[in-house]
Amino acid sequence: MSAVQTGRKRDGAATREAILAAAVVEFTQHGYARAGVRQIAERAGVTAMMINRYFGSKDRLFAEAVDRVFGPPTVVGEERGALSRAIAQTLASRTGVGAQELDPFLLLLRSVPDPEATDALRKGIEAHVGARLAGLLEGPLPEVRAQLGLALVAGTWLMRSVVGTSALAAADDGEVATLLERMLGPLVNDSGA
Repeated sequence: MSAVQTGRKRDGAATREAILAAAVVEFTQHGYARAGVRQIAERAGVTAMMINRYFGSKDRLFAEAVDRVFGPPTVVGEERGALSRAIAQTLASRTGVGAQELDPFLLLLRSVPDPEATDALRKGIEAHVGARLAGLLEGPLPEVRAQLGLALVAGTWLMRSVVGTSALAAADDGEVATLLERMLGPLVNDSGA
């Protein structure tokens, strides 16, 4: 039984945080459609009514979970210098054999088939990682170039980590990073171009 249920002093911020953390886990593991409000509530140690009280609906809870996972930098950092190299090296190491799973990509992959989730995913990606990358780019069409870069990132992650195509899965991280840097360079117009 959780602290919320044992009769301890109520802490609205802690309860809200517990629900959001539980939602991130459930949506990441099961996707939008298969993650149930009851399962999220159970994981958080609250009732399903508490989720409605704090978030209003599963849709709004999902939107906040998307913001939570796409907010922090994972592959796209916050530094402009040698941007294509930094993204390429991070992506290669984060998709290599034995790398830790990337929750934002798993949440995306498992939830995107659901029309109810697509709008929140698009908004979250654009507001966080898309805006962060576009803000680092100089020159014309930064949003378009940023989203093309993100397409390369997502496609590489999908083919290397999820599908595990033979050549990409077996490739040396350094070799993958070198090739990715060359591909990203023209999009980001940095010293790697």
